[in-house]
Amino acid sequence: MYSLKQFMAGRQRELPQDTIQALDIALREGPSGRYTSISRSFFAQSFGHGEIGNGVECWRGYYQSLRPTQMGLSLNIDISATAFYKAQPVMDFALEYLNIRDASRRLYDQDRLKLRKVLKGIRVVATHRRDMSIHYKINGLTSAPLNELMFDQNGTRVSVVQYFKCQYNYSLKYVNWPCLQTGSDSRPRYLPMEVCSILEGQRYTRKLNEHQVSGILKLACERPAQRESSILEISSRNNYVNDYHAKEFGIKVTNQLALVDARILPTPLLKYHDSGRERVCNPTVGLWNMINKRMVNGGSINHWACLTFSSRLHPNDIRMFCDDLVCMCNNIGMKMNMRPCLDIRQARQDNLEAAIRNIHKHSVEVLDKQGLTGQQLQLLIIILPDMSGSYGRIKKLCETELGVITQCCAPRKVQKGGKQYLENLALKMNPKVGGRNTVLEDALHKRIPLLTDVPTIVFGADVTHPSRGEDASPSIAAVVASMDWPEVSKYKCLLSSQNHRQEIIADLFSEVKDSQKGLVYGGMIRELLISFYRATGCKPSRIIFYRDGVSEGQFSQVLLYEMDAIRKACASLQEGYLPRVTFVVVQKRHHTRLFPENHRDFVDRSGNILPGTVVDTKICHPSEFDFYLCSHSGIKGTSRPTHYHVLFDENGFSADALQTLTYNLCYTYARCTRSVSIVPPVYYAHLGASRARYYMEDDYSDQGSSSSATTRAHERPVRQLPLVKENVKEFMFYC
Repeated sequence: MYSLKQFMAGRQRELPQDTIQALDIALREGPSGRYTSISRSFFAQSFGHGEIGNGVECWRGYYQSLRPTQMGLSLNIDISATAFYKAQPVMDFALEYLNIRDASRRLYDQDRLKLRKVLKGIRVVATHRRDMSIHYKINGLTSAPLNELMFDQNGTRVSVVQYFKCQYNYSLKYVNWPCLQTGSDSRPRYLPMEVCSILEGQRYTRKLNEHQVSGILKLACERPAQRESSILEISSRNNYVNDYHAKEFGIKVTNQLALVDARILPTPLLKYHDSGRERVCNPTVGLWNMINKRMVNGGSINHWACLTFSSRLHPNDIRMFCDDLVCMCNNIGMKMNMRPCLDIRQARQDNLEAAIRNIHKHSVEVLDKQGLTGQQLQLLIIILPDMSGSYGRIKKLCETELGVITQCCAPRKVQKGGKQYLENLALKMNPKVGGRNTVLEDALHKRIPLLTDVPTIVFGADVTHPSRGEDASPSIAAVVASMDWPEVSKYKCLLSSQNHRQEIIADLFSEVKDSQKGLVYGGMIRELLISFYRATGCKPSRIIFYRDGVSEGQFSQVLLYEMDAIRKACASLQEGYLPRVTFVVVQKRHHTRLFPENHRDFVDRSGNILPGTVVDTKICHPSEFDFYLCSHSGIKGTSRPTHYHVLFDENGFSADALQTLTYNLCYTYARCTRSVSIVPPVYYAHLGASRARYYMEDDYSDQGSSSSATTRAHERPVRQLPLVKENVKEFMFYC
C-alpha cells in the first residue's frame, strides 16, 4: 500500500496497478458469485431485461471499478446494458435469427454459413437424455444435412438419424438441417439442433443491427434523476459497508455519491454573414437555429445532378424535394444552380454502380457541349435504394473512383421533405463544397488565448477497429487538421489502414531511402502541415493534437510514438522547425456521470447538467492535468461528459484556457446547429475513419471469426485503402 499512497500524494509517477487490481478483486468477489460477470460489469435478469430481436435479449447490470482520484480511492459505479443470447432451443434461435418460417426445407449455404458464424463458440445443453444433462461448446456446423450424416459404430456405418432412434428412441424431425459440431476436428461429435438448448448468461458478441441497437438504447436509457437512483440502489443492494470480503481487506465504502465542485463556462458568440438579419448568434443552452441567418461562407454548386434508386417514390416527389433543397441552400447563403445539369434519373437497385458511372459520364459530356471542358459534377444527390449495404458502395465508387462529392438522402425523409431535414442537408453540403457554416466571433477578432495569437493548427486523430467477431479486417486511422487559421473550422482528412486492432497510428510519419533521391519523407502529419501552409501562407507555430480512443494503459506508448512522429514530420520540413505541441487524449468511453446536486437547478430541458459544465477537482487524476467537460445539451437519457487528459503540453495552457478553447470549438461542428459532446476535430476523425470502413466492407464482410483468423489477420500484409480523389480530399467530404 506504500506505493499507492506515494502515487496518490503525487510523489510517484507510476500507478501501482497490481495493488489496485488486488483491492478491485476483493470488492468484486461478492457480486461475482451472484451475477454474470463480463469484463468490469455485472449483469442479471433481475436488474431488468427485454428481447431485442433475432434471438437476442438485453440484460441490464452495472459497471464497477476502483479508481485513484484526488479524493483518494474511489469506487466508480454506473448502469450498464449489453446483449445476451436468449436461453432457448437452438432450433428456435436459428429460425428467428435467419427469419425462416418453413423449417422443413434444406438450408441454403449462405444461411448455413451465417448460422455457423453466430453459433460458433456458444455453450449448449443436450436435452435428449433424461438421465443427465451434458454441456457442449459449438465448434461449427456440418456441411451436409442431418439425413446424410454417417459415422462408424463398432465397424458399422450408422446414420445419425438411425442412431438417435435406436439409442434414445428419439425421432428427429428437422433432418434437412445441418448438425451442430462439437469436440475436436479429429474426433468430432454431432448434435442435432433440435436436441440442444442455449445456456443462459452468454454474451452476444456479434455486431448488432439497427433494431437491436435501438432496443438496447431503449432499455438502458434513463433520465439523470432515475439513473442516480438506480446507482444508489445498486450500492445499497451490494451492501459494500457490510461486505465480508471488503471487511477482510479493511476496505470501507461510503454509501453516497461524491459531491464535487463544478463551474459553467461562458457560451461563445457565433459569427454569421453580414447579409443576414442576425449577424452574431448567442446560443441558448447549447442550441440555436438558422432563422434570420446566412452561412458565413457559402459554397458554390454550379453542376449537380440527382439519381434515385428508390422504387416507392414518385418522380414528382423527388423533383419537388430537389427544388426545395436548392431554395433552402440559396436562402441560407449558398450559391446553388437552380437547375441540375441533367434531368433527374431513376435506376434499379441491382444496377447501382453502372447507373452512377453512367450519370457521371453523361454529365461530363453535357458540360463539354456547353464549352465547359475539363469540368465535372460538383455534387451528386442520391436517393438511397430500399436495401442495406448500398451506402458504402456508393461512397467508395464516388469518392475513390469518380471524384464526386455525394449527398445521400433517405427515401422516407425525402417524401416528408420537412424544413428541418432540408436545413440539415444544406448544413452538411456546404462544408462538402468548400463553405463554412459559422465561425467563432472571438476567433475572427483574434481574441482566443493560445489559438489566435500565433498560427496554430488543430489536429484530431482516431483509430477505429473492426466490430467484435470481424477478426480479418484491418484497423483504420484517420487524422484531420484545421486549414483556416484563425477561424479553425475547416478540416482536411487523411485516412490509412493498419494492422488489426493496432492502436498506435502507424502512418503519422514515414522515412524511406531512395537510391536516387536519398531520404524521402511522407506521412499524414507532414502532408497536413504542407496543406496548412498552402491554405494559409504561414507555418504553424503551435500544434494542438486531440487524440481519441486511447485507454489509460496505452497513454505512455501512444505519446512516445506519436509525439516522436510529430517531431520528425516537423523537422523533415525545415531544419530546426519545432512548433510547440500540446497533446490531449479525449475519452468518451468511460463510466463517470455527473448529476446536479439538486435536480431542479442548473439543468437543461432533459434534466441533465448544463452545457459548459466542467469538473477538474476531486474525481480527476491525483497529480496530472485532466478534466471532465459536458459541452452539449442532453436529448435522451443521461449526458456523458467527455474526459480530456493532457499528456504533454509545451504551450503552457492553464486549465481555464484549455477548457474554454475546447468548449468553444464544440460550437463549430458543421453538421448541426448545436454544440456537440466531443471536440469537433476528433468527431471529424471518427467520421472519416467510419467512412473508410465502408470502402473495405465488401472485402471483409463474410470473413469468419476464429482464433486462427485472428492470427492470420496479424500476419497477412495490410490491405491498403483505395485513395480518395484529390478534388474530393481537399474538402470535408466525410461531413
